[in-house]
Amino acid sequence: MILGFDTSGPYCSVAVLSGDAVLTARHVEMEKGQAEHLMPLIQDCLSEAGADFGDLKRIGVGTGPGNFTGIRISVSAARGLALALGIPALGVTLFEALRYEASLPALASLPATKQTIYIAELTEDGTSAPVQCTLEEVSAPSFTEFACIGYRAEEIAAKFGLAYHEASLKPGEAIARVAAMLDATNAPRPAPYYLRPADAAPPRDPAPIILDP
Repeated sequence: MILGFDTSGPYCSVAVLSGDAVLTARHVEMEKGQAEHLMPLIQDCLSEAGADFGDLKRIGVGTGPGNFTGIRISVSAARGLALALGIPALGVTLFEALRYEASLPALASLPATKQTIYIAELTEDGTSAPVQCTLEEVSAPSFTEFACIGYRAEEIAAKFGLAYHEASLKPGEAIARVAAMLDATNAPRPAPYYLRPADAAPPRDPAPIILDP
């Protein structure tokens, strides 16, 4: 039994997977409050599945890219649960989650900040380094066979005359399914997948002088 969850966007997304069957899944849209809602939502999903934390064999968690605070909430929760339960926690990027559903090759897109998006090419050989740009700045992919999937993918597909592949799975379920396929042997602990520096800036005021006692 696998628990998958993600709060890297304006939502809490949770799913409980057993084999290939989704026992329960919840996706709640919210701009803020993920820290307060995540654990109760996980508990509700486990209860609906007739399970508890002791039944879990691994955890899949979304590592971004996305909201800095949201990513830290999920990653911290996953690492804490994994430590307490003695099971592996596996980090899954949102590009990997889209890749699970995509018909390769694909052009995957995710929301970024300030009216921009993250774009990456998904091929049989792997995932290209994501690029942050506006919709107008998106470059045509390497091959005309690409299908577009993800955020504003229908607009990107129309721009280049490409196929459009709608992502049907919510992040929690897609992450759980990817985590089910990963090799958990000696897997590193989940870590945030940041593609840009934090918006917060260091204070401009000089640091206080520390006097000798």
